[in-house]
Amino acid sequence: MRFIGNIIEKLQRHPKRVVFPEGLEPRVLQAARQFHSLRLGAPILLGDRTKIKAMALDLNVPLEGIRIINPAESEELENFAVRFGSLRRFKGLKLPEAREAVLQPNYFGSMMLAMHQADGLVSGTSHTTGSVLRPLFQIVKMAPGNATASSCQVMEVEDSQFGEQGVLFMADCGVIPEPTVDQLADIAVSTAQLARQLLNIRPRVALLSFSTKGSATHPSIGRVQAATALARQKAEQKQLEAEFDGELQVDAALSPEIALRKLPESKVGGRANVLIFPDLNSGNIASKLVRQVARANAYGQILLGLDRPSADVSRGSNAHDILGVAAIVGVQAVDYHKLYPGAGENLPGE
Repeated sequence: MRFIGNIIEKLQRHPKRVVFPEGLEPRVLQAARQFHSLRLGAPILLGDRTKIKAMALDLNVPLEGIRIINPAESEELENFAVRFGSLRRFKGLKLPEAREAVLQPNYFGSMMLAMHQADGLVSGTSHTTGSVLRPLFQIVKMAPGNATASSCQVMEVEDSQFGEQGVLFMADCGVIPEPTVDQLADIAVSTAQLARQLLNIRPRVALLSFSTKGSATHPSIGRVQAATALARQKAEQKQLEAEFDGELQVDAALSPEIALRKLPESKVGGRANVLIFPDLNSGNIASKLVRQVARANAYGQILLGLDRPSADVSRGSNAHDILGVAAIVGVQAVDYHKLYPGAGENLPGE
């Protein structure tokens, strides 16, 4: 579809280095091949070099232009171990223990990202979300001025009447189980910033609920209403031009006809291109439902709020999905300082 084609064109003008900790996963190897073939930058695979070469031979995938690093044989291993042990939360960790930790591909990849030896990281095809997020959250700091790490799923559906020509940004679908009012507002603003960066549009953000403008009463509705007001304030402080409305039911957010009946004055109703869910249950279920039922292209989870760009892909992702996520992460890296001013200026332990 056109969305990911535009992303690829942007990255071709500013190629980046993306590290894939799951170098022994066939789908990752195929995505890395495409990443290089499309001139998107330098893909870096982590894993045993001999095993990766054997797998590439079986799959008939050329390795030209793909960098392979075995953490156990890397000249950076000792440096990474020392840096890892110097992190505040690991003070007192002995060097052998630190070395054992960073030998794990997701930890090694996170160190590469934090040490500016890669511009982005994509993992998750054969690891649980916790296995991907834990090293990232331990090693890669929060971006300056941000207190909330969350995730966004970018959905591209066939019907172009939805979202922005068929593209919808959905959050949080992968990180915070029950966000507070402040966290929900942060998620809304961060996702709007990503939509703005990737599509160069004015984000129209719907904070979702089972109620539209007081049609029901429940404490969770008040939380969404408060988060909507706070998101407007935070966006204004960041000088982000976007529209926020909530609480909205999802049909009122997406259908112009229903929005006309339920909230005719809304600038978001019926035209939302960013959907913010009240909790992880609803976000995760909705994103997987849309992907399966609508046969949508799904790119995510794109992680938001961290000091460096990264993503946790679904274990159900195919090579095309992984390539798309890697391209999005690469485009984020091109102007990451615009998303998060001051991001990436310090190394781990500093």
